Amino acid sequence: MRKVTATRYIAPLHSGGSVPGIVEADDCGTYVVKFTGSSQGRKALVAEVIVGELARALGLRFPELVLVDFDPVIAGSEPHQEVRELHEASAGTNLGMDYLPGARDFTPEVAEAFPVDPVEAGRIVWLDALTVNVDRTVHSSNLMVWPTLGVAEPRLWLIDHGAALVFHHRWDASDPAKAYDFRHHALGGHGPDVRAADAELAPRVTEELLRSLTAGVPDAWLAGDPDFATPGAAREAYVRYLGARVRASAAWLPTDFPGAEELAAENARRAARSRQGRPAWLKNVPDLHGRPWGDRGPGARPAAAGRAPGPRSPGGCRTCQPLRCS
Repeated sequence: MRKVTATRYIAPLHSGGSVPGIVEADDCGTYVVKFTGSSQGRKALVAEVIVGELARALGLRFPELVLVDFDPVIAGSEPHQEVRELHEASAGTNLGMDYLPGARDFTPEVAEAFPVDPVEAGRIVWLDALTVNVDRTVHSSNLMVWPTLGVAEPRLWLIDHGAALVFHHRWDASDPAKAYDFRHHALGGHGPDVRAADAELAPRVTEELLRSLTAGVPDAWLAGDPDFATPGAAREAYVRYLGARVRASAAWLPTDFPGAEELAAENARRAARSRQGRPAWLKNVPDLHGRPWGDRGPGARPAAAGRAPGPRSPGGCRTCQPLRCS
């Protein structure tokens, strides 16, 4: 990964639990920075690097990752004390992801009007199953539609893999053949062709590739793990586990996705359970769309605001004339 230095702090993103920040860097790029001092811990950054770079290596659209040298002094005007404390705990090397200006969240509402190729859907589901990503659901897709300015065809982009690789939180209980719970995957309703994805992608996930991915993780993010004596030993553990999981894909490959009616029925049961025990005046409170709870479709949730338009991405918007540093 490239290394850059943050030169200007723009704003925090309160939509994420880790409270990342938007910064400009000395390469004239704009990045969403995830901080080492966040409550999610450094293993979330390890997962971001390994899974994000694996996605790019397999041809999926994922913004470029960079290592960002961050000095809390540049964010001295941040008014929120808890965010300032996060910055102070994150001096040094952090993780930046290329900012996609104007990108929209892939919400259930957006999904209704956005066609997804079953082949592409299958590749994304396969990646999530391989890396045990528990955070790409209809409620939190961690998918973006970009660009949205009409100058090029919108595409689906993957973001945020900090919740993947859940096995590295308990190495002693990890099982490379463990099944993947895909019932509420964000792309389950788009006919993902996971068998084709397995045939195409599994041979490409070699030990050589996995070693190159883990080599991009800074030693400091791997040091201190009580399960391993050195960062190198931790890297080898990731290589062994993911290599074994690829070979065991027949055991975890998701194939039987629930249909729209099944998801709607499950959603209705969940809504009914949430109403139990409420006082009568609360039982029929509408959701934020103004619909009664019983009318909520599969995966329904309030429409997300998406990523607000902001500064350009490195080199300018990829679909526009590149900009240069002045």
